[in-house]
Amino acid sequence: MRNERVLQTGVCFQTKDKAHQEVYDLAVKRAQENIFDFGGTKVMIEGSDMYRGVWIETQPMGGEIYAAYDAGVALGNQLIFMRNARADGRLPGAIFFENGALRCRYDMLQGYCFPQHALNLYYWTNGDEQYLKELYVVLRAHDEYLWKWRDPAGRGCLQSWCVWDTGEDNSVRFGRAQDSWEGETPPDFERMPFYSMDVMGYSFDGRNTLAEISRLLQNGEEKLWRERAEYVARRLREFLWREERGACFDRDKTGAFTDTLIHNNLRCMYHGAFSADMAARFVREHLLNPKEFYTPFPLPSIAANDPSFRNLGENNWSGQPQSLTYQRALFALEKYGYLSLAAEFAGKYLRVMKEYKLFVQQFDPFLAKPTMASHDGYGPAVLNVLAFTSHFYGVFKRRNSMVWTGSEGEYSFEQRVGGRRYLLVAKKGQTAGFLDGEEIFRTRTGVRVITDEAGRVLSLVGLDGGDVRLTKNGHTVFAGELTKDGAVQIMSAQ
Repeated sequence: MRNERVLQTGVCFQTKDKAHQEVYDLAVKRAQENIFDFGGTKVMIEGSDMYRGVWIETQPMGGEIYAAYDAGVALGNQLIFMRNARADGRLPGAIFFENGALRCRYDMLQGYCFPQHALNLYYWTNGDEQYLKELYVVLRAHDEYLWKWRDPAGRGCLQSWCVWDTGEDNSVRFGRAQDSWEGETPPDFERMPFYSMDVMGYSFDGRNTLAEISRLLQNGEEKLWRERAEYVARRLREFLWREERGACFDRDKTGAFTDTLIHNNLRCMYHGAFSADMAARFVREHLLNPKEFYTPFPLPSIAANDPSFRNLGENNWSGQPQSLTYQRALFALEKYGYLSLAAEFAGKYLRVMKEYKLFVQQFDPFLAKPTMASHDGYGPAVLNVLAFTSHFYGVFKRRNSMVWTGSEGEYSFEQRVGGRRYLLVAKKGQTAGFLDGEEIFRTRTGVRVITDEAGRVLSLVGLDGGDVRLTKNGHTVFAGELTKDGAVQIMSAQ
């Protein structure tokens, strides 16, 4: 049945790069194989033979990516969590469909890559205000739950109580802690509870999203939620940021800093909880450090030179880069203006995927090859191929705008949204954008163009530095120099 609540969508990508075409087409097929009916709600599961349910750390984010192909499934990946919130506000960490019924697990916070993506689905629902109101209630109740129970010491810093609160399966950094924990009484493990940068990120993300929903609903609470989000960001910096090391570190149950340098700082950027200067320091001093996170295949879970690092190839967050980390990194780096670095990481990921064509959870950081090869079909890996293609070889929808990016190569990428067709064509170092067959811009590759949904150019961003000329039907709209990652607003009306 056609879902009238959402925009009808679809994508067509064609490229002269045979390996890219093959892995892209395979990703589309694998994505469709991960779609199931969970008691009347169509969802995309996490995938492979290991993950036959939906997890809140993957599926809302994955749903937003898949909205370009099927916005109904994308909406289902949000509603499945919203409609199964507990009366006390806690959201399920994972949901399974077994013997004709849903089974919800509330014994883990599990990543919480949810608020910003659930909000973004509003822009695929023809402006459904009732959806926004429902989401507002869910996010507010969950934030109240976190601050009621997860700050028992009253330090203004939320705690993680088990391994799966942050989804770092089998990581050695937790010591002898259980994977899950039920109830609202803190455990007493070897090192946990942790004062957690992740859980602080969850609250910041939720509160920041609540502020944006308040703006859209004009309910008079935007200022309140902005202030509450700022409080979380301030406490994160005051309590978990180590200025001498340029990164955040969790504290253990005694309040002492843990020493393990973890990629979770990038998660804080994904949630938007870092200030610009904190993000700059982590990127410059750690993310781009070849001894730490800038390995031949980048983004290990723990810095490669850290004593806790383990290069283990079977579902372990102690070292090997994770497909899910690459998915978060795309949103994190674009959010903070590191577009060229996001493109670099996407390129490295796609090169490995084009060679091996295995959609797996982990990769060897030194050999740049997939591990866990027997568990093909892992959803974040599948969706990374789709997202990296649209973000750097095509066009994608970002709320009320369309984002176009041309990289080197010869290809075309068409995104259908409702009754409109957005087509990007790249050839011989040039890219052109078309809306319903009419050219709306032409420029060189290495430039991101942001337009509104009617095709009016709003701004440009450079993936590299140099002179840029943007034209429309032969008339110059902009001519000038863009620095690497530099942006320019297009002021003239078109």
